[in-house]
Amino acid sequence: MDYGFVKVAAAVPELKVAGCGFNTGKIIEMIMEASEAGVQLVAFPELSLTAYSCGDLFHQQLLLREALSQLKLLAESTNTLDIVILVGLPVLLDNQQFNCAAVLQKGEILGVVPKTYIPGYKEFYEERWFTSGNNAISDEIELFGKQVPFGTDLLFEAAGQYNVCFGVEICEDLWVPIPPSSYQALAGAAILFNLSASNEIIGKYEYRRELVRQQSGKCIAGYVYTSAGVHESTTDIVYGGHALIAENGGLLCESERFLRAGSMIISEIDVQKLQNDRIKNTSFMEGFPGHSFRKIGFRLGGSEHMDSISIKTTASAKDTTLIKDMANIKDTVQIGDTASVRLTRHIDPHPFVPPDESARDIRCSEIFAIQTAGLAKRLEHTGMEAAVVGISGGLDSTLALLVTAKTFDMLNIPRNKIIAVTMPGFGTTDTTYQNALELIRSIGAELREINIKKACMQHFSDIGHDPSIHDVTYENVQARERTQILMDIANKHSGLVIGTGDLSELALGWCTYNGDHMSMYSVNCSIPKTLVKYLVRWAADNVTEQKSADVLLRILDTPITPELLPPDENGRIQQKTEDIVGPYELHDFFLYHTLRYGAPPLKVLFLAQQAFNGSYSAGEIKSWLKAFYKRFFSQQFKRSCLPDGPKVGTISLSPRGDWRMPSDASAELWLKELE
Repeated sequence: MDYGFVKVAAAVPELKVAGCGFNTGKIIEMIMEASEAGVQLVAFPELSLTAYSCGDLFHQQLLLREALSQLKLLAESTNTLDIVILVGLPVLLDNQQFNCAAVLQKGEILGVVPKTYIPGYKEFYEERWFTSGNNAISDEIELFGKQVPFGTDLLFEAAGQYNVCFGVEICEDLWVPIPPSSYQALAGAAILFNLSASNEIIGKYEYRRELVRQQSGKCIAGYVYTSAGVHESTTDIVYGGHALIAENGGLLCESERFLRAGSMIISEIDVQKLQNDRIKNTSFMEGFPGHSFRKIGFRLGGSEHMDSISIKTTASAKDTTLIKDMANIKDTVQIGDTASVRLTRHIDPHPFVPPDESARDIRCSEIFAIQTAGLAKRLEHTGMEAAVVGISGGLDSTLALLVTAKTFDMLNIPRNKIIAVTMPGFGTTDTTYQNALELIRSIGAELREINIKKACMQHFSDIGHDPSIHDVTYENVQARERTQILMDIANKHSGLVIGTGDLSELALGWCTYNGDHMSMYSVNCSIPKTLVKYLVRWAADNVTEQKSADVLLRILDTPITPELLPPDENGRIQQKTEDIVGPYELHDFFLYHTLRYGAPPLKVLFLAQQAFNGSYSAGEIKSWLKAFYKRFFSQQFKRSCLPDGPKVGTISLSPRGDWRMPSDASAELWLKELE
């Protein structure tokens, strides 16, 4: 895979208890299937060569010899494949028997990892047959004439841009207070595997799922879990074949349990994203006790393109040296190639917006609570009981007014202390004008209407600007006139000007410097445009009266526009924001992956093509991505002096906390990669 993704699989094969030959045959079948699907790492359940439920048969030498014989056959049968294979088997060493995971690739046994925590309770009385890997004396084992690393201190690492490293633990290891995978993650493992045999009792699968998800989140890692299936012995308990793949607290995919046929789930772990989160989380390494690990090298198969850096055949001498120093590079990354590679995992085109309606409602409720709490504190601190909001009839100012009204209710301040000002200008249409008036009246705020045309014409005359020239001066004069009015009204009535601009506008610099760019408290500053409309719709359904809800629905159907240019001959909106800066759903997607995970341009492009496949062409996405980088870098100076406002999500552009960027930084490197 490319762009920092590693394709992994969790397999649950059919088996026979103590039928090692049958089991190996089924495992080989699934390995071939996984390899054909482009899987790079595949894991099978605990003791998968013998079956987990062999009981006292684990004391039979014949079974143990046969398990090793089948391991050799498995290695020989897959010696032409790049795929890394993890299988479970019993291993004798140092006069002790261990429950182990063997790691294989291209016919070689890379290492053997014994289980650390051996259960000695209830239905799992493993202490009868196995001992803890902590009791091992030797750190190598002879297998098929070669010395193979053995121990709980093994990690497996493939050199490359992201140094893909994985660790292995077995079943019970995950269920203890500090799992071995916690130390493995601190030592560099970005992917954690668990070969398990976890039985099914009422409700256990939910706890197991949460355990896997939480461990992936705590370790900022991918976690691949596979457990024994229904063909294990059912003498006293039943196994369901539960397989899960999680990444940093989120579940990527999950198997159906109790399947009679073998099953396999496949997804991709984004190691670049994980690496970025670990770097940002400076407390991640604070608890590392200094455990030493041996790192076993392997080759990550399927990495046929170098991610993030475009290599051209006309490289300079310096570039050639760089290329030679990089691992796993075979071909040039081509922009067009990104569309031909399809991920198994879902890439959400709207990462700021939960796809599930109930989850959206919870998100909107939480955001609204944060906004109102922030504004309430600011009003209490300043002792002011008046707020001034400019109302355009658009989404952002609507949301700001709703937040202000709810905050006044919380503080028992009459809503008529909200001074809502609508300021018709040269581009105002009757649709937005009427929406603004109805909204203000329905909320119960004080309505002020101030037409700015006369003042703007006077200003054009003062500065010597021809009003027939509809350039940036023509537009910004209107924006700054409106801000001046709001600020002066706030001074006159000892109130606060409530900002309306959102996160997407700040990212693109789509605001007039010292115009709508400025306020005394900005309640929408970390809410992206794609989420604003859902917040307004949620407010219409949950926190407003019917008369307000009706106008809110009409506002939701209005195109996004600054209305700074005159309408067309039919009085309709002529200036549509997304026609100028591009679709907000694309820009919000670019913003999320660039800031949240530090994704390089080629990866952002690749992800966008996955997410918006069929909605935008590769050329359109690339064009708007270039526009995003140009605007994001060139408009930082506006973000360097933003007013205060509450952070509501993982991304904020506040210069005091989340985003500290030089205003004169160059976008050249980012744009060059796209070329």
